[in-house]
Amino acid sequence: MRPFYLVTALFFLWPTMAAAEGNAEKGRKIATDHCSRCHVIPDYNPHGGIGSTPSFRLLAEREDGMERFETFFSRRPHPSFVRVPDIVPPTELPTVLAPVEMSQQDVDDLVAYARKLREWQE
Repeated sequence: MRPFYLVTALFFLWPTMAAAEGNAEKGRKIATDHCSRCHVIPDYNPHGGIGSTPSFRLLAEREDGMERFETFFSRRPHPSFVRVPDIVPPTELPTVLAPVEMSQQDVDDLVAYARKLREWQE
């Protein structure tokens, strides 16, 4: 019976543990510094971004939003200019935009920020 309690406790604690990996305030700073050139960031550039690019709020509201934030660096067009250690760029050609160097911690911080956006919507 003890494994049952352990599994149950992990089930309820896992979302809290995962959210603790990133810092939402640092994620917001990364978003405003780098992501706002294409995406609308709430309370920062409400009329900015590129029209064909979804806003952070819209992405966070999607059913698969957190998965999209966790893997954004592998989704087009991000592999062309986002550099994450241990992730091989799809091409050796120079980027068309100023490259963005990100660590895994930066990605975790962005995900934490996206979780906050999602919480604010609920």
